[in-house]
Amino acid sequence: MEIQQKHAYRALSLSTLAFAACFSVWTLYSILGIELKSSLNLTSTEFGLLLAAPIFTGAIFRVPVGFLTEKVSCKKLLFWQMLLAVPPLFYLPYVETFTEYILLGFVLGLSGVSFTIGIRYVTDWFDSKQQGFALGVFGAGNAGAAITLVLVPFIVKAYGWQEIGPIYGVGMLTMAIIFRLFAPEIGKYYQDKKNDNLAFHLAPLKDLKVWRFGLYYYFVFGSFLALLLWLPHYYMGAYQLSLTQALALTLLFVTSSSMVRAVGGWFSDKFGARAVNWSAFWICMVCLFFLSYPPTTMIIHGVTKDVKISFEVNVWLFTLLIFIIGIAQGIGRASVYKIVYDHYPNHMGSVGGVIAALGALGGCTLPIMFGLAVDLIGVYSACFMLLYGVLALCMIAMYLALQAERQQKSLKHAIEHNFLEQD
Repeated sequence: MEIQQKHAYRALSLSTLAFAACFSVWTLYSILGIELKSSLNLTSTEFGLLLAAPIFTGAIFRVPVGFLTEKVSCKKLLFWQMLLAVPPLFYLPYVETFTEYILLGFVLGLSGVSFTIGIRYVTDWFDSKQQGFALGVFGAGNAGAAITLVLVPFIVKAYGWQEIGPIYGVGMLTMAIIFRLFAPEIGKYYQDKKNDNLAFHLAPLKDLKVWRFGLYYYFVFGSFLALLLWLPHYYMGAYQLSLTQALALTLLFVTSSSMVRAVGGWFSDKFGARAVNWSAFWICMVCLFFLSYPPTTMIIHGVTKDVKISFEVNVWLFTLLIFIIGIAQGIGRASVYKIVYDHYPNHMGSVGGVIAALGALGGCTLPIMFGLAVDLIGVYSACFMLLYGVLALCMIAMYLALQAERQQKSLKHAIEHNFLEQD
C-alpha cells in the first residue's frame, strides 16, 4: 500500500509538471500576440483570432483524445503529445505573415489536449475521497501560463523574440523525456474488457447534465483562459501600462487562480462540489457587475450650477476585482471536475474530455467575441459585459436544474409513500 501511494504521488507530481509545460506552450500567443499586434498592425478582432488559434485545436481534439484515453496508456499518450509540440516550436522563428501564425497556432494548440490525458491518468491513482484534491493539484498545472509570463520577457531581453520558439522547444523535449523515464505506468484499467465497448463511453453523453457541466466549465475555465490571453492587452490599452507592468499584474491573476485550484478540490471533498461551485459563481457575478461598468461622466444640471459626477474603476480596484474572480474561478474549476467524478467515475476520459473541450472552447471563442465587442461598442469593459451574460446563463441553468431535481425527489418520495392512497 505504501509503495502504491508513492507511485500515486509521483504520478500526480510528474503529470502536473508535464501539464504545466504543455499549458505554457498552449498560451504562448498571449505574450507573443502583443508583439504581433503591433508588428502586423492587427485590429482587436484579428488579435482575438490570433489568440484563439491554438486554443481552438486544443479544444476540439480533447473529445477524440478523451475517448482514446479509455483505450491507450495515458502515460504514452502524454509523452507523444509533448513530442508533437516540439517541431512547430523550432519552426516559429521562420513564420512571417498573419495567416502563417494562425496556421502554426493550430498546430501548437495540440498541446492543449494534455489536460484531458492527464485527468484520465491521475484518476486511476486515487480513491473517491481524494479525487477532488488530486484533480485540484493536477489542475494547478494551469500555472504553466505563469511560466510564459515570466520566461518570455526574459528570453526577449536576453536573446530577442526569434529565440522564444527554440528555447521552448528544448524545454518541452526535456520535460517529455523526464516524464517518459520516471512517471509510473498503470495497466489494470486497459485490461478491463468491459470498457472495450465504445457504446459504454458514449452512453453518458445522452445526459443533459453532461452538457450543463460543460457550460459551467465554459465559464470557470474558458473565461480564465480568455482573460489570461486578453489581460496584458487590456492593461496596456485601458490603463496605458508598460508591457512589464501588464505582465506582472496578469501573472498575479494566473498564479493565484491556478494555485488555489488544489484548495478548491479540498473544499469540494469537504463541503460538497455543488455548494462550492454555486458560491464561486456568485462571487464572480458581483465582481463582473463592477468591471462591466465603463468609465462614465454624468452632468446634473442644478439650480445655480452643473454638478459633474465621474465613475471609473481605476487600475488597482480593477486588479483587486480580477484577483477575486481568479480565486473564484480556480475553486470553481476544481469543483466542476469533482462534480463530474461524482456522477461519472468510470467515464473520466470520455465525459471529462467533452467537458474539457467545452471549457477550452470558451478560451477560443471568448477572445474573438472580446475583440468584436470592443470594436463594435468602443469601450474596453465590453468584454466584461459579455462575461457577465455568460455567467448569468450558467447560473440560470444551475438554478433550473436544482429546482427540477428537487421536484423529482419530492415526486419520488410521494410515490414511495403512496400519496394517492385513500383511507
